[in-house]
Amino acid sequence: MKKKIHLGYDLSWTHLDGRWRSPGSWSHVNFPDIRLYEEIAQIAERGLLDFIFFGDGTGIPNTWEGSIEPAVKWGIGWPRQDMSPFIAAMSRMTQHIGFGLTYSSTFMHPFYVARLLNSLDHVTGGRMAFNVITSTRRADAANYGFDELMEHAERYDRMDEFIHVCKALWSSVAPDAFKWDRESGLVADPSKVKAIHHTGKFFRVEGPLACVPSPQGRPVIVQAGASPRGIKTSAHVADYVFALSSGLERQVKHRNELDKALVAEGRDPRTVGVFWDVVLIVEETEREARRRYEKLLHAIPAEGIGAFLSHQIGYDLSRLPERFTIEEINGQITASNASPVGFMHITRAMEPGREMSRAEFYEQMTHHTASYDQVVYGTPKRIADYLEEIFVATGENGGFMIAHPPATPRDLLNVVDFLVPELQRRGRFRTGYSGQTLTENLRA
Repeated sequence: MKKKIHLGYDLSWTHLDGRWRSPGSWSHVNFPDIRLYEEIAQIAERGLLDFIFFGDGTGIPNTWEGSIEPAVKWGIGWPRQDMSPFIAAMSRMTQHIGFGLTYSSTFMHPFYVARLLNSLDHVTGGRMAFNVITSTRRADAANYGFDELMEHAERYDRMDEFIHVCKALWSSVAPDAFKWDRESGLVADPSKVKAIHHTGKFFRVEGPLACVPSPQGRPVIVQAGASPRGIKTSAHVADYVFALSSGLERQVKHRNELDKALVAEGRDPRTVGVFWDVVLIVEETEREARRRYEKLLHAIPAEGIGAFLSHQIGYDLSRLPERFTIEEINGQITASNASPVGFMHITRAMEPGREMSRAEFYEQMTHHTASYDQVVYGTPKRIADYLEEIFVATGENGGFMIAHPPATPRDLLNVVDFLVPELQRRGRFRTGYSGQTLTENLRA
């Protein structure tokens, strides 16, 4: 029997960066109308997808020229809500689809996050995933009282401890601790409720978690480290890893490096899957897919591109000299504790040591901002061929995160109605949910 491809759908950006006005996006209602999300949850569950995912950011982008004005004007990276209550509402309209929620270990406290996710796992009936991130955006850091960004390696040290505390809290009350004996009045067995007494470099937490253990025990842990230090943390904390679709050769290399790190942690690589991000345009004909693809360059107004990119990499691109190399700029970004991985990702098609002009750089960045060079477009057969090749070459363990869809709900409908049936015909996608919890469905 062929191994199944798992699919997540990313709703983080569907209302941002020009996507809200793309043909095929919701009409007559605007973010954050809950009806949008209830509808999308039902569509995704009809298509038997594994989960809906929400990334997050808590600051209005202000890296470009030190101002929020361009981001506010053009809807770059804002507005954003805390999606936890939205997930609660979406779960009441569905029975099987999972939900991924993002919080930053750089800014948040593990006791609060552990308690919140425990409660959401109850509300959803065991369908929660926790995407734990480190934060590299100054606009976010300023809202939590940070004057400077935390050093890169230290951010991952904090994440390691953060997840250690969360896992200790989630296991601090035994699954069978609660008795609810109406005759005697006994609520729970005290011997099965233990403090964690944690004292570490970043956190002091006494515990235990004052909650009933949730259906999954703990949420599925997802992490997206790509640097050597990030991959080490992935191997230490994650059940699943989010990773870039940077080309088959690089993806195979990433999977191999992750497997080595897992073995070093004493973990079986077969127990940790990878979800590769992929931007898809699925249409019945190549012609229609190509037509929609060519419209991508017009999604974000030109005035918003600098604000978008500067926020993503934590470096004010308005300061670029007239001529420079990628290596030079990356050195400055690294020195400022921003995100060198992010910058190297968006410039991966450029020669690091070749001198270029500002005009040349922005021309290529227009393509990146629109996901123009990352999109896989075409008929269901062509898309399925691509996904199956990547899936097999990287070990048939995990699947794909359908990221940054150009138009929602149109692109989700096309995945559900065109792509999913093609994958099912190949024996590569489920024909029904087999489990009750997200953990069970991801392992099926």
